[in-house]
Formats: sequence, C-alpha cells, structure tokens
Amino acid sequence: MVSHEIFPIVWLTLRVSGTAVILSAAAGIPLGAYLGLSSHVLARVLRWMAHVGMALPPVVVGLALYLLLSRSGPLGGLGWLFSPQAMIAAQTILALPFVVAIAASAVRAVPHGLAEQLRALGASPRQVRRSILFEARQGMALAVAAAFGRSISEVGAVLIVGGNIAGHTRVLTTAIVLETSQGRFAMALALGTALLAIAAAANAVIFVFQSRTGMP
Repeated sequence: MVSHEIFPIVWLTLRVSGTAVILSAAAGIPLGAYLGLSSHVLARVLRWMAHVGMALPPVVVGLALYLLLSRSGPLGGLGWLFSPQAMIAAQTILALPFVVAIAASAVRAVPHGLAEQLRALGASPRQVRRSILFEARQGMALAVAAAFGRSISEVGAVLIVGGNIAGHTRVLTTAIVLETSQGRFAMALALGTALLAIAAAANAVIFVFQSRTGMP
C-alpha cells in the first residue's frame, strides 16, 4: 500500500525537478560561461546578482509566482497555478542563480595563463574559449548538481504554487510535510528514504562523470 502511494509521488518529483534542472542548466551554463569570460562591468554586476539570487527565499519566489499566475495576475491566462508547470517554474527560478554563479566562478578559476599560452600557439579566440570551458567542466558538473539539489529539496515555493494536491502536484518534500503533520511517520520515513536515494543516485552520477573525465 505504501509503495503504491509512493511511486506516483516519486515520478512527479523526478519529472518536475528534472525538467527544472534541464531548463536552468540550458540557460544558466551558457550565461555563466559568458559572464566568466567577460571582464565588462555589466558582467561583474550580473555575477553579483547571481550570487545574491542564490539566497532567494523560496517562499518569496512562491508568493511572487502565485500573484503572477493567479486569475487576476498578468499570467493568469496560462492556467498554471496549482499545476506541475508552476512548480517547474518555481524550481527553475530558484536553481538558475546557482548554475550561473557556479559556472561563472568555474570559468574564472581557470588559470589566466592558459589563454595566453593557447594564443601563443596560434589558437583562434573560439578555440581558446572552448579550451577554457573544457578546463572548467568540473565546475559545470557541480553547477548541475547544485541545481538538482536545490530543486529536489524545495518545499516552500512548490507548496504555494502547487498546492500539494494528491495525484496532481504532490512531490516528495511536500508529501513528507503533510504525512508528518498527520502523524503518519512510517509513510514520512518511506518518502524521506526515497528522497535520499534519489539525491544519492544523482550525486553518484556526477561522481562517475568526474572520474571518467579525469577530474579530481
């Protein structure tokens, strides 16, 4: 009975968080790489904003999205409120600053002498950028891992915009809160175990990737 209740929750959790990670990585890694390579004043401002965004309170993000997606809000016509789409949007917003900030820091951590050496060997600007990004691949993997951790552990924002509706918007974190409040500790522990297993599996994938690419 417990497993029958858990599987749909786990599947929705993976679908929502996985989509949020893909979206945040697709937008955040190129932006972070650009900001890391650029020395323009605007790039420094955007890097600072990304670091500030890492501390965004989830409940504030949830409230802002709720107001935008409510019937009287500017995006109410989308009909996303209390849906997986709204939860994906919330998790993407929360994960994106992590991807941008970590990716930019990884690129900037590459020794500056590498670019000079490559130019001296006749490398084109495009080849130089590609080499720098390749050297920063460990940071890129860390950015994706941080985005996944931020997404899958989120409670406040997804609870506000998702509503924790059984069979529709109930994910592992919100289900754990509900089951604990109702005194169903066996179910809460089972859900918590599933959440830990997913997190461990995701980190194992990152570890294997690092090992196969020769990362420390």
